[in-house]
Amino acid sequence: MCTPWYQPADVLQICFINMEKKLFTVTIFSENTVGLLNQVTIIFTRRQLNIETLSVSPSAIEGIHKFTITTIADEETMKKVVRQIDKRVDVLKSYFNTDEDLVHQEIALYKLSTDLFIGMNGVEELIRKYNVRVIDINDTYAVLEKSGHHNETQTLFQELSERIGVLQFIRSGRIAITKSKVERLSDMLASMVNLIEEK
Repeated sequence: MCTPWYQPADVLQICFINMEKKLFTVTIFSENTVGLLNQVTIIFTRRQLNIETLSVSPSAIEGIHKFTITTIADEETMKKVVRQIDKRVDVLKSYFNTDEDLVHQEIALYKLSTDLFIGMNGVEELIRKYNVRVIDINDTYAVLEKSGHHNETQTLFQELSERIGVLQFIRSGRIAITKSKVERLSDMLASMVNLIEEK
């Protein structure tokens, strides 16, 4: 725990780095148990942390689900949050990462007026520029899909809003995998098996 006013200059610098707020991704491995999400959100609420995005899906390990949550905080706070999450009975293990540790994406859908979309100058150029898919279109509306990082989906939203207006917009929670070869939980489970076998 950092107490900057009692620390020498070199330690003080490290303390301030750890207190810098930025976007973190929390990954929680658990069986898909009823009520676990409520327990987790309470931990964030008590720390006055806003959940920016949330997604839940099966992991690469059979029977284990992965909760992916993003929030803005400092590193010291994230360490405390993860320790609290790990104390939940139904949680196998949780981790936190920065963007540099992850490969991550979001998916966004944009509903537009068909007449305005087709009549917009440079439609083909926009589709190529943002690598957009047209997933539904009729006489009334067109639905576009864009996968990418948050800033990419947001930039497209802003451009469409300014040029023709957006009727509806939705963006998914972050989906992310680490740059390690396997799920981090796999390494932990393998270590536990080795310890049991050694005994």
